[in-house]
Amino acid sequence: MNSEPLKCLSSSIRTINRLALPFGILCLLLIAMPFSAFAQEATIVGTVTDPSDALVPGAKITLINVETGLSQSIATNQDGQYVVSNLRIGHYDISADAKGFKVAERKGIVLNVGDRTRVDFHLQMSGAAETVTVESDAVRVQTDTGEVSEVITGKQITQLATNGRSLYTLVNLTPGTSSLQGDFQTPTTIAGDAGVSVNGGRPIHTLYMIDGGEDNDRGGGGFDVLPSLDSLAEFRMMTSNYSAEYGLSTAGTIHSAIKSGTKQFHASAWEFVRNDALNARGFFFPAPNKIQKLRFHTYGFNAGGQVPVWKSHPTFFFYNMEWRSLISGGSLNQVFPSTATYGGNFSSLFGAGATTALHVPNFSTLSPALQAKFAADGLVSGGTFPGNVIPANLLDSNAQALLKAGIFPAPTTVDSKGNPTFIGGNDSRSTVREEIARIDHQFTDKFSVFGHWISEQISQGFGTTQWSGDNSPAVGDTMGNPSYSAVVHTTYTIRPNLLNEASFNYNGNRINIVPNGLISAPSGFNFNRLFTGPNPLNRIPSIALSNGTGAAGNYTSNWTPWTNTADDYQIRDDISWTKGTHQFKFGGSWALFKKRQDIFAATQGSFSFNGFYTGNGFADYLLGFSNSYNEAGVKDSGQWNNVSWAAYVQDDWRATRRLTLNLGLRWDGVPHTYEANHRMSNFYPNLYNPANAALLNPGGGSINPASPGLGSSPNPILAGVPFYLNGIGIDGLNGVPKGLVESA
Repeated sequence: MNSEPLKCLSSSIRTINRLALPFGILCLLLIAMPFSAFAQEATIVGTVTDPSDALVPGAKITLINVETGLSQSIATNQDGQYVVSNLRIGHYDISADAKGFKVAERKGIVLNVGDRTRVDFHLQMSGAAETVTVESDAVRVQTDTGEVSEVITGKQITQLATNGRSLYTLVNLTPGTSSLQGDFQTPTTIAGDAGVSVNGGRPIHTLYMIDGGEDNDRGGGGFDVLPSLDSLAEFRMMTSNYSAEYGLSTAGTIHSAIKSGTKQFHASAWEFVRNDALNARGFFFPAPNKIQKLRFHTYGFNAGGQVPVWKSHPTFFFYNMEWRSLISGGSLNQVFPSTATYGGNFSSLFGAGATTALHVPNFSTLSPALQAKFAADGLVSGGTFPGNVIPANLLDSNAQALLKAGIFPAPTTVDSKGNPTFIGGNDSRSTVREEIARIDHQFTDKFSVFGHWISEQISQGFGTTQWSGDNSPAVGDTMGNPSYSAVVHTTYTIRPNLLNEASFNYNGNRINIVPNGLISAPSGFNFNRLFTGPNPLNRIPSIALSNGTGAAGNYTSNWTPWTNTADDYQIRDDISWTKGTHQFKFGGSWALFKKRQDIFAATQGSFSFNGFYTGNGFADYLLGFSNSYNEAGVKDSGQWNNVSWAAYVQDDWRATRRLTLNLGLRWDGVPHTYEANHRMSNFYPNLYNPANAALLNPGGGSINPASPGLGSSPNPILAGVPFYLNGIGIDGLNGVPKGLVESA
């Protein structure tokens, strides 16, 4: 049984008067970077009435943020109603004051991210200055929106037990979600598990937002950055019926908010530890095998407060720093070829009484030179190797060079069937260094701005090659994944009932995968590649063994080294307008998503050995007789862009005191992604002309010479190679496909 994370240190400091953080540097970071945001704050609405339930126009509503001390005022309209938008989350004291009435106060109103909270006042007559104060607030029922959502507060976020301390594990706590996640969360964005379905939708159709800015990797799904749990003030999981200002998502929308500074200085630190010393032994690693390593360590600190200068124009800051590291032990439990067979001696596998034996390849499958070589050793076509031993002069030199280099691990034990088995593997190591800074500044009573900057420096090591089916720990890879998020959000009050918000957002990540371990071909290895294009790092060809006792090895560096860059830029503007019993909100946005990605191409070549020649895959490997070979001719990359537009209008209309209608309309224009260099196309049926189709004549001949699909490759690496665009070359004699098939 795995141990729960142990919280070892938590402290709070409240009485520090001097600013210890390099505030100027944080400001420069925010200003220098491109920044987009949906409105990530909250809204308060209400109605003011007198003792006879008549509406009270012109009543002064004053709101004071408890954490910052900032206040703002607004008057009720002719219908006795008021709306205050773009309020930062936190605790508020609210009062209503009208001539001839006692001042009414409501204290401790809690605003969560994305809230639309109603606070009504019922004023009492007064002949003198009197105040009626309500110190506590009953549990509120949401009456002003049909939104279905759930809020998890910052305190709940930090105190809920999560296996891996990942925001991904909190998403599935909301009603309507279904977890498809594994047991443990690797503390990074790409390796983390975002497998949560909202209302039956695909996990990739959930939109992630931080401080109102998109945080999605549109090319892969999930977060671009995975913020520290201790940096979050709260998050709201919206599952259905939310406002038209939110789009792009067909499942759920996750709306997170970074903590802000307050008028008092606060600081805290933390450390969480998991260790295999606290774990039980796994079923597949019985004694005396070592227990798999598990060393998970998360620690960090944060601090926030008010800048002691600019008292008339307050500035608040928050800074969070966290380090995460994970060492996960190799978990291979795999049958590999016995080292006793490396020299061609299979007598231990095909001994006395064995029902099968190592047979000699059929000479019809061999070249004349090889037939003569086999015959000189006294071997008969289709017969058996005497004593199940392959003569040394028949062993392939390339195969021997790779074995000496250690392409397959030496077995450490035997399984229940006596097969040589390797248990263990290279340790996988992941490290994260994350910095988060947020600044809030009030320029005037009418103009304010906030912004954040998040930077994650991630390195993940893997004992075997990712996404390859590789089971040999001789080669693995390391993935560097620096990721970023930035938001700048401005608010300007044009009139008490008219508010404009403009924002700019940037989020993106980089992926750089490089192989490690046994990568480059050893001395004595001779390539026989089909193409002359580059083979980065002089990589060893992929080797796959199957069919035969002790022949299940799989070695590959796959298509690495490999790079990917994703950048998402968004601009947005929103206007809120209160008119009578209507609160209108309308706006639009523009986004440019750019992705540059290498093609998945294994230019080093790939051999498969399945026992076609000898009945044993590893024996075929020793002879150098592969049943198949594949090789990519080009290692290329593409630039895929997407430009999307959106516009919406929303009316929250309080039709009566007991009925509020949420009316909204949204348009999202998401056209096809396009390759910026015009090297990829989409098929549009209305533009297709059947007269220009490539023709196939199975009875002989070839593709119609007039076909516009016939041509030669524009890539010089493929010069002189039979090549057809959007077609198949057919040998007129036997109907066997020939040449290469490639789409343009």
